Amino acid sequence: MKRKTTMIILILVCTILQSTVCQMIAVGQIKPNLLIILTVSFGLMRGRRDGLLTGFFCGLISDIFFENIIGFHALLYLWVGYYSGYFYRIFYDDDIKTPLLLISVCDLVYGILQYGFLFLMRGRIHFFYYLGRIIMPEVVYTLLLTIVCYRILYQINRQLNLTDKRSVDSIV
Repeated sequence: MKRKTTMIILILVCTILQSTVCQMIAVGQIKPNLLIILTVSFGLMRGRRDGLLTGFFCGLISDIFFENIIGFHALLYLWVGYYSGYFYRIFYDDDIKTPLLLISVCDLVYGILQYGFLFLMRGRIHFFYYLGRIIMPEVVYTLLLTIVCYRILYQINRQLNLTDKRSVDSIV
């Protein structure tokens, strides 16, 4: 129960930060994607199922608050969380290179899919302009913020794991 409550609070906090603080620190209307950081981090630390659920709820909250199409971002974040959960087996606690690489690749794929479905379908075919001016700067900005945010999310996950272990030990 504590894990579910913590995840709901984390998703809401990241959504609020995404819509307030990230808007204030935006450079040329490019802002980091905290929800990708959260989704990939928990997919990497907890596996496919938790990554899928985290991604779905991050996307759903994003759709409800920021978009007029419900379900599109939920589906994108769901895929991101699920596929990042495949790297759960090669996750090492002390190595930050894997999360940095995975978050940057997932943000790149997310940006390309978002372009493909939201802009290309409407006849806007300036892909390389969009890639160079929007997708890549967002990937770099998200990557820089990942260095700070990932450590915080890792500590939260570690505390939740310790709490889960203590509750199992008290039952036995």
